[in-house]
Amino acid sequence: MALLLLISVFVIATCGLIYELIAGTLASYLLGDSITQFSTIIGCYLFAMGIGSWLSGYINRNLLGYFIKIEILVGVVGGSSAAVLFLLFEQVYSFRLLLYFVVTIIGILVGIEIPLLLRILKDRFEFKDLVSRVFTFDYIGALFASVLFPLVLVPYLGLVKTSFLFGILNTLVALWLLYAIKEDIPALKMHRISAIGALILLMFGFLYSESIMSVAESSSYQGQVIYAKSTPYQRIVLTKEQHDLRLFLNANLQFSSVDEYRYHEALVHPTLAALNQPKHVLIIGGGDGLALREVFKYSSVESVTLVDLDPAMTQLFASNSLLTALNENALSSPKLTIINQDAFLWLRTLNQQADKPQFDALIIDVPDPSNYSIGKLYSLSFFKLLPGIMHRDSVLVIQSTSPLVARKTFWCVVNTLAATGFTVTPYHAYVPSFGEWGFVIGTFTAYNYPQSYPAGLRYVSVETANEMFHFPADMAKIDTEIQRLDDQVLVRYFDEEWSRYLIY
Repeated sequence: MALLLLISVFVIATCGLIYELIAGTLASYLLGDSITQFSTIIGCYLFAMGIGSWLSGYINRNLLGYFIKIEILVGVVGGSSAAVLFLLFEQVYSFRLLLYFVVTIIGILVGIEIPLLLRILKDRFEFKDLVSRVFTFDYIGALFASVLFPLVLVPYLGLVKTSFLFGILNTLVALWLLYAIKEDIPALKMHRISAIGALILLMFGFLYSESIMSVAESSSYQGQVIYAKSTPYQRIVLTKEQHDLRLFLNANLQFSSVDEYRYHEALVHPTLAALNQPKHVLIIGGGDGLALREVFKYSSVESVTLVDLDPAMTQLFASNSLLTALNENALSSPKLTIINQDAFLWLRTLNQQADKPQFDALIIDVPDPSNYSIGKLYSLSFFKLLPGIMHRDSVLVIQSTSPLVARKTFWCVVNTLAATGFTVTPYHAYVPSFGEWGFVIGTFTAYNYPQSYPAGLRYVSVETANEMFHFPADMAKIDTEIQRLDDQVLVRYFDEEWSRYLIY
């Protein structure tokens, strides 16, 4: 009996932390700004556990029966939480309110578990042994969950299936106790029926989790969802509507096949056309291969190094026929070297090498700075690493969000790059799916405005490029703070400006 309950501690500790990690990850997928989301989710969850611990003091009889009821409730609420939150993301007025309500309920239920177990076990162990054993199993379960979640559960099961799986485990603890313990438990038959019913419900959810996600994502995205996958780094979704193929990362649009050529031509050609016979190119981000497609329009290019964090992205865009048609099979080029690493760490390691390469062009095509993990790639510390792999005539370009919608964000990127010592040349282009979009070129000398571009471009020309470098009054330069690692003001700018835009 005592050993059985101690094993239950391990299981419920694992389940409790998994629910917390699922909520934090789901919030960062859907709401962005992962540090804020995880911090507030953890704080709310721990506070709710405190409430649960306090409420457990009011349970004075039938402790084992109440513990089994709590396990069934935790299994049902925690196990279905991810599915419910995904399904209701676009359906409720305040998703944040729903999210924190669900987190609070789970936290209260989890907070009741351990105090009840301590009281159930108090007559079976001495107090010092009781506390040490319960918390030993509790902390081991937490460690197990924290390792299992990013390495196995998210990559191979996804959030919804993981949630249902651990709801099943909570319910199995209840069933296990109901059939293994011979003590008299009031309403034993009803407990068993409830546990079996909950188990069937959760198993149904587990088996049909992909269908549940399809329903949730079909209501969140226009067009048909043709691909969806959760990786350790992001949620990748591809949709198709007639001739429009769209990529979403963590629910944020990355491109539309209808007009992505405008963005990628504007990103690549003002940089490469300014160089005399570019040979060696570095792309940071750009795992979709679309910027790479534009780079290969220069016959002088001999090698391209592409650094993208998520191998699932580069594998998808190198193998899916719809996507390889879009990027013209660029990711299969023998000239290309793909490196799936964190760009910041990779670049820092590269700079420590005595024989580090020198690139003619650097194209930084990473997502917008919606959270701190991406924001570091726009920081002064990151920009200071770039000159180490450049020569005097090298040119770099950085996508820098919208100078119209997010004016402070755009000029913060420009001002931070300038603070590194680069000569900066900002410009913008109109992309219908995004509106006015900004870029900034960095050089060591004055920027050499191209007098010609490759034949066959659909958008960029000498005439359109001249317009790109002109900023009207509503997008004109403003002073901003510098983006530093210890105080990522850029992420705050981005959140303030885009949230205001999305509201109105």
